[in-house]
Amino acid sequence: MALLRTIVVFAVVVIAMVLLVPMGIIAGILSLLGLRKLMSLCIYRIAQGWSRLLIKLTGCTLTVAGRENIPKTGGVCFVSNHGSILDILLHLAYVGRPIGFIAKRELVFVPMLNLWIFLLGGLFIDRKNVRNAIRTINKGVEYIKAGGAMIIFPEGHRSRNQGLLPFHPGSLKLATQAGAPIIPAALSGSYNVFEKTMRVRPGPVGVTYGAPIATADLPPTDRKQILADRIQAVIADSL
Repeated sequence: MALLRTIVVFAVVVIAMVLLVPMGIIAGILSLLGLRKLMSLCIYRIAQGWSRLLIKLTGCTLTVAGRENIPKTGGVCFVSNHGSILDILLHLAYVGRPIGFIAKRELVFVPMLNLWIFLLGGLFIDRKNVRNAIRTINKGVEYIKAGGAMIIFPEGHRSRNQGLLPFHPGSLKLATQAGAPIIPAALSGSYNVFEKTMRVRPGPVGVTYGAPIATADLPPTDRKQILADRIQAVIADSL
């Protein structure tokens, strides 16, 4: 049963990506012609429906809490723990507004996936090139200042059921430089759905969005450490 479920889920992923590529290309062209805001919402709704379908196909028992803490408009930065490849789907499905994210540079070479990351407002970061990484962060800051939403995974990589890992130094720059509120996001159980056995298996999954944390009024000298400690505590408590 687990093997069959795995085949079905991955088949839906591939088929959906292929069938939706023409729509993505059209949306990209219309965005360049001045309809970026409308196309961003359309692309997000497509991604939201696709994500919810995949989550349903996994058979997960899903619990989502704290969605009332998510502002409907205005710049905001979500800070989430990261245990599984399922995490992006969970956020796309339940954040409720267009959201971009920072993706590792290697994904720019993955056909179709690279297009959808770009259309969703994602940014590719090369952590080995400091100058390019700073340029990417600055683009994300401007996106948030313009009223957009971004999500970051400050642990730097998937924890794979090792608990909450330490935040990387400078990982919160996206939020602090934009002066935007931070929404702590805690995900639990996502690792067990697939990566634990490399088979899709149903199980309990939790998504919790905490109350917004203001960044603009924090003292600049120890802003990063104060935020890191506070966010880690909120996420740890939710887990």
